[in-house]
Amino acid sequence: MVDDWRMDRIGSALRGENPAVLRRLNAGFAAIGDVQFLPGYSVLLVDDPRVERLSDLPRDKRLAFLSDMDRLGEAVERASRHMDAAFRRVNLEILGNTDGFLHAHVWPRFEWEPADLVGMPVWLYPRDRWTDKQFALGPQHDPLRKAIGDELDRLRSTDRQECEAGRDSVISQVASASSLTV
Repeated sequence: MVDDWRMDRIGSALRGENPAVLRRLNAGFAAIGDVQFLPGYSVLLVDDPRVERLSDLPRDKRLAFLSDMDRLGEAVERASRHMDAAFRRVNLEILGNTDGFLHAHVWPRFEWEPADLVGMPVWLYPRDRWTDKQFALGPQHDPLRKAIGDELDRLRSTDRQECEAGRDSVISQVASASSLTV
């Protein structure tokens, strides 16, 4: 069945069978959301299906998950700003009230949203936004998928360069200090 991956989102991501996955990150998977009534909606899935809450992770993995959430949020922000001049901000949420595994929601918000909803949580949108086929993820979202994926790649590259620069600075400082000792 085509939608079997939805029954095991993390397992299917680990097997490379989840079509919503955009990129593998340090502690999870960046995935584009099933619904796109707010274009760019994405989800960070933890990479262990047994993890139900953030506090289930050891501290280093917890920090890696939060860093991944930040990276996905920034990628969605950059892609949304580029694709829609009415982009306002990104909302980040870890709720866990429906699905029994750790995940984070990344919601772009826009000026064109209805006035009575733009300042409210996304969950207050009418039920039809979640179920109407016109808002379902599909091939029309491929440019958005690519834009978010490209931004994730750029951010990973930037993080790597900053890490290397920091390492080089530490090595230089250690070398300088070593040459001063008698």
